[in-house]
Amino acid sequence: MADITSLVLRDGFDRVHQQLPSELDGLTGDQLLRRLDADANPIGWLAWHLSRVQDDHLADLGGIDQVWITGGWSTRFALPYDDGSIGYGQSTDEVGAFDVTDTSVLLGYHDAVHQLTMQVLDGLSTDADYERIVDRRWDPPVTAAARLVSVINDITQHLGQIGYLRGLVERRG
Repeated sequence: MADITSLVLRDGFDRVHQQLPSELDGLTGDQLLRRLDADANPIGWLAWHLSRVQDDHLADLGGIDQVWITGGWSTRFALPYDDGSIGYGQSTDEVGAFDVTDTSVLLGYHDAVHQLTMQVLDGLSTDADYERIVDRRWDPPVTAAARLVSVINDITQHLGQIGYLRGLVERRG
């Protein structure tokens, strides 16, 4: 069962990794940062956030360091956020402080996160690996398998939001 589970999970993460570049391709800095209203999340922030969530959760699951720190991405992004920030619970002002307009930085970070993800998935080889409890703060406690599905659900939703926003931003000029 672990082999098919691994293949399905890899496919889910690969799909996001393969589609994100086309969603960001050709966008201007203004388009990456445009907020459709005062509280809306911009495309660039969503791309950063989906990568941060994946980095944070997969590194924790794998018992390894996040590439946000070890790969120097925190320094390259130079955001006014705590290094532990992944975007959850940020205020509208914090989201508004996001100022990264270079898609190569967003995609470079996502590439590094994808490599970390594949490394973590390589370490999951038995059903027991997927059944391992990784978070006891929930009832029922979260297994590695549930955490992986949760991350895929989250990042695919954000990828869809990026696609939708891209369409709106392009039509509005």
